This record gives sequence, C-alpha cells and structure tokens, in this order.
Amino acid sequence: MVDPLAEVVTLLQPAARFSKHVVGAGAWQIRRSDAGQPFYCVVLEGECRLALDGAEPVVLQAGDFVLVPAAFGIAMSSLVPPPVRGDTVPVALGNGHFRIGDPQGPADLRILAGHCSFGSPDAALLVALLPQLVHVRGEPRLATLVQLVGDETREQRPAREVVLSRLLEVLLIEALRSAAGTAASPGLVRGLADVRLSAAIRAMHAAPARDWSVVALAHEAALSRSAFFERFSKTVGVAPMAYLLAWRMALAKDMLRRKPASGIAEVAERVGYSSASTFSVAFTRYAGMPPSQYARGQGAEEGEVSDLETLS
Repeated sequence: MVDPLAEVVTLLQPAARFSKHVVGAGAWQIRRSDAGQPFYCVVLEGECRLALDGAEPVVLQAGDFVLVPAAFGIAMSSLVPPPVRGDTVPVALGNGHFRIGDPQGPADLRILAGHCSFGSPDAALLVALLPQLVHVRGEPRLATLVQLVGDETREQRPAREVVLSRLLEVLLIEALRSAAGTAASPGLVRGLADVRLSAAIRAMHAAPARDWSVVALAHEAALSRSAFFERFSKTVGVAPMAYLLAWRMALAKDMLRRKPASGIAEVAERVGYSSASTFSVAFTRYAGMPPSQYARGQGAEEGEVSDLETLS
C-alpha cells in the first residue's frame, strides 16, 4: 500500500545539524530564529513554555514532544519568566550539554532539543503539506529516538550520516503519525487521519499519472464534489488539485535529479502530462526554469515557487 507520509518524509532528505541536552533552573527565556529550519524537542523533566511567532504559547510538560517542521521564530521560557526582559544566555557545559537560568539553583527542567535540515530543493513546498506545529504527549518512543539522534550526533562512528538520516526519518514519521489523532494544524497529517480524505490522498500518490479531476477524487472519498472540495481544502490546507500538482512536481524534480538522462517525455508521462511540451510549460512555471535545464544540475537555484496557493 502506498504510504504518502513516508514518501513526503523520504523526499525531504532530513539531515542532522546538532542536538543538545539542556538543563534549566529558576527564571529564564530564550528566543531564536532558524530561518525555516526544523526544530524538535522532548521534555524529560519539569515544565516550560513555548511560543511560535503569531501563535498562542503552549505549556510543555514532562513527556511532551514538539516538532516544528519550519521554525522561523521560537520563544521558550520558564513558566514564570524573568522580571527583566531580554534573552537568557545559555552556558555551555561541554559534550552537547547546556544550562539556562540560575547557575547555582537546583535544576527544575531537562529537555533534549535538536535542529536538522532538509536536503530537498522542494523542502518549502513539502513542508507546507505538514502541520505548522506537532505537539505529542505520552509517547516515550519519541524521547528514545531523540536520545539516539543525540548520541549519534556526538559520536564519529562509521556510516554516521546514513544512520542519522534514517533515525531522523523514523523520528519525523513517528512524530507526525502520533499527531494524526490530535488537533494538528491543517496539512497532510490531518488529511490522512480523515478516512474519507485519506482514500483520495492515497489514490493520488498511488497513481500520480492518472487524469485526476475533483469529481474523480471525490468519488474515491465517497463524497459529493462540493463536500469533498470544502473538506479537503479545510483539512489539508490547500485545494485538491493544488495538492496533486505539488506532488507531481515534487516527483518530477526528484526523477530529474536522480536520473537526468531520462527523457523529458518519460518524466512527463509518469507524472500525468499528455506531452513533453505541456509538462515543460507547467514545470517552468513551477520551478522557474525548463526541465532540461533543471536536469543539468541547476535545480537548487533560487526562483522556485514555494507557495502552494500560487499553483492552484
């Protein structure tokens, strides 16, 4: 059976940047900007507060896991912030350990935090299919995976990068599927948690070359056209055909990167276009360059469309 979530995570090509073990004491607050990079953390002991730009703060408790697929502005603090505004400077203790807050007081918080990157040139588009924030409670497997990523990051073992890549894929998938039954923000995870929409999404991933229409997808979901369109758009965050176009182009770019010798006509056929010329027009509008140029290794250049709404 086709697994859309696994396909998206694999195409993202996650790679570890660094991880750290943070101990907190007393009152503190920190803020960082990650320019759209993924951030995750698990609370081992205590409580703290986390807020994304433009969102209400979330109280994190022991056993909580948080994943932000594209972090631009993150603020974290003790439940009672310090009286003086301004960031607390973490103190490095060595070997990936840090302390924040009162340097002498008893520790009342322990978290494991990590930062990774996505190697895919389509990362912005693929991340747009995921929830803005994933908050999971009571899943010890996630804490174990974060610990394994941290251990592997700090060691120089053979095949380290391969192991880290696979661990991060498992961590992301485990986090996203753990959030499927919660009030996750609109995205692929919520779509797959809806049994009707899941049928349509899996059908698109199983046969991207099929001549899909909203009516045909609504039939897969056993819904009327209008009910399907409204439900899909609200739950996934984009219109059905915009999602399909995004997935087709992600597949096309992946094929062009991995097998640049493949004919444009072959790629066009495999992603649902009746001719190479029609595909070239659509691809150029999406990527900012024709597929032949992209296949020559220039796909990572700027100019690609990252807003799903512009593709609808």
